[in-house]
Amino acid sequence: MQNPDPAPAAPTVISRTGTAYFPIALVSRLPYAMMVIGVLTLVVAARGSIELGGLNSAMVGLGVAFCGPLIGAAADRFGQRPTLLITGALNSVVLGALAWVAFSDLPVWTVFLGSLLAGATAPQVSPMSRSRLVTIIKQDLPAQKRPRALSSFLAYESAADEVIFVFGPVAVGLLATTLGAWAPMVGAAILTLIFVTAFALHHTSAPPQSAAERAATLAPASELWRPTLLVTVLGIFAVGAFFGSMLTSLTSFMQDRGAAEQAGLYYGVMGVGSAIFAIAVAFLPARFTLRYRWPLFAILILAGTVLLQTAHDIPGMLLSLAVMGIGVGPLLVTLYSFGAHRSPAGRSATVMTMLGSGLMVGQSAAAAVTGIVADQIGTQEALLFPLYSALIALAAGLVNWALTGNTARHTAAAE
Repeated sequence: MQNPDPAPAAPTVISRTGTAYFPIALVSRLPYAMMVIGVLTLVVAARGSIELGGLNSAMVGLGVAFCGPLIGAAADRFGQRPTLLITGALNSVVLGALAWVAFSDLPVWTVFLGSLLAGATAPQVSPMSRSRLVTIIKQDLPAQKRPRALSSFLAYESAADEVIFVFGPVAVGLLATTLGAWAPMVGAAILTLIFVTAFALHHTSAPPQSAAERAATLAPASELWRPTLLVTVLGIFAVGAFFGSMLTSLTSFMQDRGAAEQAGLYYGVMGVGSAIFAIAVAFLPARFTLRYRWPLFAILILAGTVLLQTAHDIPGMLLSLAVMGIGVGPLLVTLYSFGAHRSPAGRSATVMTMLGSGLMVGQSAAAAVTGIVADQIGTQEALLFPLYSALIALAAGLVNWALTGNTARHTAAAE
């Protein structure tokens, strides 16, 4: 008597994506992390003004703010593949052109326009990667495995973002130092053309929906304006503002000590710790819900920024960065988890892009403002801006606490 065929193995996220997906998705988001600092470095070198460089970084964020959610909406409607192929090609051209325009004799408004278009055409790889993984988890995995898988892979995605946002400025510094201030923009253009195209063509790319499918599965756009979702966007904006203000004020801190080029290395102390603790979120007990995590992690960041105000030497700075790293990675995971749970039907890519745009807008706006303050007033005043960002993150967490009320279920997925 023959044995019956063994039951097929239960699907996993990796069996659906393949192992090549993760390095492609990781490298293809590097140009996005290089853009704000790359534009700042380019414009300062080409036009000789820190203030002008900061304002152009803000223009990048403005472009992302206007067009990032529209790119996400286009991916939900027409599919990620055509959306990414078009934006990736446009962004590569814009980045290359901006490197030329900055050093040309063209008026300054052309540089502003180039920076705005760089942000407006930026491929939204990170939020689209999250959207793909969330869709696979919700559609393909057994129900009992979904909460743990969602927590684990969102933790991975946040850790990947942390690593990229640490190495993005480092890559900019290395390219600018060895080849010239134009090199980070050209390098980002080449990476975009190669890796964003590969990410777009990967088999996990969500296909376009027919009009009938959209009508059946797409929630109305008005659901994107729910208070619980908007406060999540505010929270991630605050995290972006923290990134931008911390890196800029740290650069000023190191410039005062004659070693501005080492800022990226010290920033890595926070980034590496943040990535480790982001991954550790997957192992937190389920009863420690998202509602509790948000204010607690924000308080840890706030504690680090308070300590930052007393940092008058390198060891003091490193200690404050290490404390902040404990909170910022887990908070990012928490916010993206809220975004996943609060996404209206059929609008996962839109929501994830809203969050990714909020992160970039916060980073670029805070980098611009902090740079102006550091240049015109001083480093000590610039170091207050990470503190302000942490306070906004905590306030948003308390608003979220009030909005979710006492109805939260005691699971990691509960709001």
